[in-house]
Amino acid sequence: MDSELQIALIGAGLGVVVLIVAYNKWQERKHRSKAEKVFKSEHRDVLLEPRGGGQSEEAGERFERREPGFGNGDDEAGPRPVSEASIKRSAPELPALLDARTDCVIRLEAIEPLDVQRVWLAQLGQLEGLSKPVRWFGFNDAENLWFPLGPEVGGACHWFCAALQLVDRRGSIGEADFMRFSGGVQRVADLVMALPPGLPARGETLHGAAQLDGFCAEVDVQIGVNVIAGERPLDGGEIAQFAGRYDLSLAGDGSFHALADDGSTLFTLANLEAGAFSEDMASLATMGVTLVIDVPCVRDGVAAFDRMMELAGALAQQSRGTVVDDNRAPFGAEAAGMIRSQIRQFQDRMAESGIPAGGPLARRLFAL
Repeated sequence: MDSELQIALIGAGLGVVVLIVAYNKWQERKHRSKAEKVFKSEHRDVLLEPRGGGQSEEAGERFERREPGFGNGDDEAGPRPVSEASIKRSAPELPALLDARTDCVIRLEAIEPLDVQRVWLAQLGQLEGLSKPVRWFGFNDAENLWFPLGPEVGGACHWFCAALQLVDRRGSIGEADFMRFSGGVQRVADLVMALPPGLPARGETLHGAAQLDGFCAEVDVQIGVNVIAGERPLDGGEIAQFAGRYDLSLAGDGSFHALADDGSTLFTLANLEAGAFSEDMASLATMGVTLVIDVPCVRDGVAAFDRMMELAGALAQQSRGTVVDDNRAPFGAEAAGMIRSQIRQFQDRMAESGIPAGGPLARRLFAL
């Protein structure tokens, strides 16, 4: 009896649960149907459609989103461009003293500013043994300019660059120089925790250096004339007085220099015999002097040559000597005219190649 009652109660309970579940499903479907009727609309949503009469991009029309901004409302002005700040800093241009044709340049970038002296000290032991000069620069963000690094220079920079000169009068760099330079700069970057530098292509750099060296060899001309003593040797004291009268200055290389307005050398006057000139000229006597113009290092070579010839003639007249060439042949007007023409040709060629004679770049390439 009890068992039948329990079974009946369980059956009744299950029936109630089934009715409740069925009722909930019916209510859910009823509310969903109402919601679809409310939200379903044949009207366009102007906030979601592009402007232009409701036509879509499928119709071949292109639509432009216009940002709100200040203006006179004239549609012909078009949308105003919006510049976005770049996340990465762009590398600054090369320092004015450098040139991509004559220098192998590697830039270093740091996330946080690096102390200049830390970089300077780090590079001292990493770039030894190179056959060509290396220059280091730091970039001043505030003043937007490069400045050369040195033992006394302070500050901090995001950007640095190292530049290996490719060519000088001894020739061009070789593969050993390139590898030593690029490897050394990489080690400097590691020591100061800068970003890995982008290295120039080895083959392209060496090829460019060889081409530049060939050009320099073709225009590397020095022209000299000699003043040979006559009946007696040239007196050192008289030479010094003569040089002073023509504003020539004695330099550390043991020769007198005629200087341009910017302080660069126009030509030199040196002892034709062994031995350099010095402050003690009174005890010196020589059988001749030589005057030399370094054509690639003088801005106006023809004018400098004319001044040099004027001085040579004046010294020869004073000492009763003779102006001769390297073969000891008398140096006359015809020879001078030929040399003027050659100087002009060499300097015109340098100007056409973008390395004007007497400019900062030429003076670096043809430095002794």
